[in-house]
Parts: sequence; structure tokens; C-alpha cells
Amino acid sequence: MIDLRSDTKTLPGQQMREFMMAAQVGDDVSGEDPTVNLLEDKCADLLGKQAGLLVTSGTQGNLVSMMAHTTPGQMLICHESAHIIVYEQGGVARICGLLVKTLPGDYGALDPCDVQAAVPEEDLHRAPLGVVELENTHNNCGGTVIAKEQIDAVAEVAHQHGAPLHIDGARIFNAATALGINAKSLVENADSVQFCFSKGLGAPIGSMVVGSKEFIAGARRARKVVGGAMRQAGIIAAGGLFALEHGVPRLHEDHANARRIAETLAALPGIGIDLDSVQTNIIFFQVCRDDMTAPGLCDRLAQYGITAGARDASTIRFVTHQEISAADTDLICRSLTETLR
Repeated sequence: MIDLRSDTKTLPGQQMREFMMAAQVGDDVSGEDPTVNLLEDKCADLLGKQAGLLVTSGTQGNLVSMMAHTTPGQMLICHESAHIIVYEQGGVARICGLLVKTLPGDYGALDPCDVQAAVPEEDLHRAPLGVVELENTHNNCGGTVIAKEQIDAVAEVAHQHGAPLHIDGARIFNAATALGINAKSLVENADSVQFCFSKGLGAPIGSMVVGSKEFIAGARRARKVVGGAMRQAGIIAAGGLFALEHGVPRLHEDHANARRIAETLAALPGIGIDLDSVQTNIIFFQVCRDDMTAPGLCDRLAQYGITAGARDASTIRFVTHQEISAADTDLICRSLTETLR
């Protein structure tokens, strides 16, 4: 079965499983797990930050970052369709006590002028700014990339007002690959970054938060209070180490496969797609036909051994990943053509 629903659907291969099984472990709560320590140091260095913290998921990584950066009653500024407010059960409000100010932005990028205008005045009646957040790549905008210049401009506004910039970089290495720069340079002016091992990098579990030593100390305390402290977590960390070594260098293959599928869709009748939004491994498109809905197209694709999920009656998201080969992409394109033409 070819699964296009998400890059979270990847399964660890035999080599990754063996590498995880052989991991040295210890009590991570006491800082005694050598594999976790190695992964945290490696990730901090990879992104140019002082320290790292292994967490169970991207949602947990974003949550503990907000908890470490802010105090209840402060304001979070982010994009109107950011994962942190759309798909994380309102944790920033429920747990962090933050007031959320959302802004529009082309392909997920915030205009620094809009951010500047959204910063509340210093007034007894207003919630003070606590943190600004960007998502890179931006899931709901189609896996689009926010360039370094855009990140730096937003960071400058946040820092002018004494607020940190947090990047939900669940797929930050996809962004860096698409831009042709290293991830360290891309997030140079961000105060914290969260990224996932369990998406395009192919590990079964785990995310990483990086930032200053002081910030990570606060995030570590926050991880404890939400039940995220782990014991012999080196088994999980080993999957992350393997994913960094083997998953990052091949992300361009996923991007190329996504582009081929997107261009095939663009040439087919009754399909609406913004090719400019297909910048990494995510494709959003609309089924605009009288004879077929998005769920109906997914049903038809299942006959070819392709699993896909409709977002609503007309919208489908495809995500390419390491288990979708060039040959699989050929089959996907052929199946779409036969079904829709």
C-alpha cells in the first residue's frame, strides 16, 4: 500500500530498529542516558543553539517552549492557520494561559509590519507580548517555506519588544533543503526551535527543542509538569540519531516526487492546485468536478493500492516521504491520470 496521508505514517526500517535496540541507556530524568545526551548535544550544535531537550512529540515541544518563554496572561502572535493553534487542542490557552493574536500571511510567512502593528501598547488594560511564533515549513499552507530573510525580519520586531521568537520547525530540514541552506543559518535569529524526528526523517517517535541553556532548563521543568519526563529514553534517542544521519540527506527526493505529482494534477481536468505552494513534500489540491468528490477520488485511488485522505468534500492533502519511491510516484501519477482524464 502506498500511503500518502502523512509522513508520520513511515515505519522504522530494520537498520533503524537494530540501531535503537543496541542503544546505551540510562535514567534521562537524572541526566544519565548517554544516547539522549548525545542526541541533545548534536541537535543543539546542528541548529546553532546552546542546549537541547528530547520530547515525545512536536505538540509537546511547542507546549513546553511556550511554558518556558511566557507567563500566563501574555500574548502569543502567530499565523492564523498555525499548527500550534489549529491542531494542538488549545494548549497555549488551556495550559499556558496565553492570549492568542493571529495574523494573515502569504504562504505562512508573517509580514513584520503586521507583527509590529499587533504588538500591544504598554497599557494597564492590555496583555503584554510574550512570544512570536512561526511555522516552517507551514503545514496548512501546503508545506511552504519561510525564507531566512523573512524569519530574521520577524525576529527583529519581536526582539525590539523584548519577546522571543519560537519556530515550530516540525519539518525544518525540509525547509532548509528547499532553500539550499543549512538549518543552523536558517534559524540563526530564532530563540527556540522545535523539530520532529517522526515525520520526514522517519523515526517512530520523538521531537527536539533547542535554545539557550536557560531556556532549556525552563523547558525541562515544563516537560516534567506535563508528564513528559522519560527514563531509559536512549532507545527513542537512537532512532533520532539514525534519522538525522539517514533521513535528512534524502529529503530532496520527497520534494521531487511531490513536484511530479503536483504537476500531473495541474494538467488534469477538474483539479485546482496552486503549484507555487508545492515547495516541499506536501500537496494540497481541490477536486472541482460534478462527477467526483474528494472522498470519492480517495476511494478510487484505493483500488490502485494508494491510501489518501480527504480534508473535506473537495480538498485532499498528499504527503510524500521515504517510503514513496520514484516508481511509486510513477504509479500515483498514472493512477490519477487514468481516474481523472
